[in-house]
Amino acid sequence: MDGSNPGADTKTRALEARYGADALPAAGPWNATLDLLLSHRSVRGYRTDASLPEGTLETMIAAAQSAATSSNLQTWSVIVVDDPVVRAELAEVANNQKHILQVPLFMVFLADASRNARMAEQEGVELAGQPFMETFLVAAIDAALAAQNAVVAAESLGLSTVYIGALRNDPERVARLLNLPPQVMGVFGLCVGHAREGAEGEVKPRLPQSVIVHHGRYDSANEQAERADYDARMTAFTTRNEMATSNWTQRVISRLGTFKALSGRDKMRAAIEALGFPLR
Repeated sequence: MDGSNPGADTKTRALEARYGADALPAAGPWNATLDLLLSHRSVRGYRTDASLPEGTLETMIAAAQSAATSSNLQTWSVIVVDDPVVRAELAEVANNQKHILQVPLFMVFLADASRNARMAEQEGVELAGQPFMETFLVAAIDAALAAQNAVVAAESLGLSTVYIGALRNDPERVARLLNLPPQVMGVFGLCVGHAREGAEGEVKPRLPQSVIVHHGRYDSANEQAERADYDARMTAFTTRNEMATSNWTQRVISRLGTFKALSGRDKMRAAIEALGFPLR
């Protein structure tokens, strides 16, 4: 798609929704793709009476496979989970997130080094670079890049999505439920469906670009003041959306301040190794 500008109002509305009127980044080129990307929001309520158009899965996978992949290793796979019993157990792992049961399409994206391991066995060669942390890291990144392409594709078709990172609460149970071979891990799930009326949600504010982008060298001199401004925007957001009132600082402290809040993910290294990734 070209970089034509469909109008300043469209761009301004999208940027204001994401950053707030007082933290708009500099003006730049714009198009419908950017409109779509900036309108993203996680949806946690879905219609149970609306199926997906035929071929939606295949279209999403084509988009996913068009994402970058390190050295074309393609160290990811995905499992479409239709069995309601398995979905219910996965929802239990993920702190009982009910949208896993509601959506017409639920997928688990996998960091998958097993395919290349099988290839080496079939070809009678040894992959000396296989049993290292880099292999797991590449596989997890491959899965994330592929999934994000799939999300953009789904949202371009008018569908809604939400990632389920809480599957990492118990990777070994997920592996048993999905019959995963060694060197495969479910890194997150993805719900895809039609948003229930009233559950579409609002675009969530993000940190200002000045906090995220550094030029030449890392500089956090103004971070505390800018974080305070962002906290105010997040408090207003949670109040408008009738969520438990909190700001970003409180959210981060709540999420990372205790072992309990990690929901078992403090044992992640041991779980990854148990799934066949040596992490040398």
